[in-house]
Amino acid sequence: MLQILTVISALIGAYGALRWFVNANPASMLAGGRQSLFLAGLGLAAVLAMTGRVGLGIPLAVVLFYLYGKGVFGSMVPRRKAASGAPRKSMVRSAALEMELDHRTGKMTGRVLAGTFEGRDLDSLDAAALQRLAFEISADPESRGLLEVYLDRRMPGWREHVKSDGAAGRRRPPNAGAMSEEEAYQILGLPQGAGEPEIRAAHRRLMKKVHPDTGGSNFLAARINEAKDRLLSKHR
Repeated sequence: MLQILTVISALIGAYGALRWFVNANPASMLAGGRQSLFLAGLGLAAVLAMTGRVGLGIPLAVVLFYLYGKGVFGSMVPRRKAASGAPRKSMVRSAALEMELDHRTGKMTGRVLAGTFEGRDLDSLDAAALQRLAFEISADPESRGLLEVYLDRRMPGWREHVKSDGAAGRRRPPNAGAMSEEEAYQILGLPQGAGEPEIRAAHRRLMKKVHPDTGGSNFLAARINEAKDRLLSKHR
């Protein structure tokens, strides 16, 4: 009787495997084939154990678990979805530079938009190249201010080594033009149409990272304040 049941089980398993092979998505056949091999092997180990061949069944089951168990059971466990969206970032743009601030890490990166180093990332420029860039953009207060913020983070103490006739170290004068709404959203790292609570929350979060009292920059703090005021003016 046990032999008959074993044969019937084998036929059912073979029929199921054939149907799976015909209907399976080719992309999933490799993973499914491994799972089927694992389950078939466990079935054989169980049959061996039930027919008195425990000495063969148990070692076979152990080997199968070692080779395939982790992959098979790992594919059965639902995976947690990755967090949606990238970390929020703020973007500030001038005539010569485009700067990006990561809200989570506080890291600042930048790209040159004009001049000798156009298209280059600031991180790829050495001290001599940065000094030349500073000279090239010295006539643009906004670009100069952005570069100073970047240098304060990358090379603290750089001001002490700059000659007094350079443009570095001076405060940024008032912005010549009014900030656009789009630019304000970019600076605060917010999507278009964000409400007043989101604007205030983004402002607080950024000021904790860039406020001069915590070692930040007067220039960037002023830009963040300006962006907040620009957007909140719509809600008044």
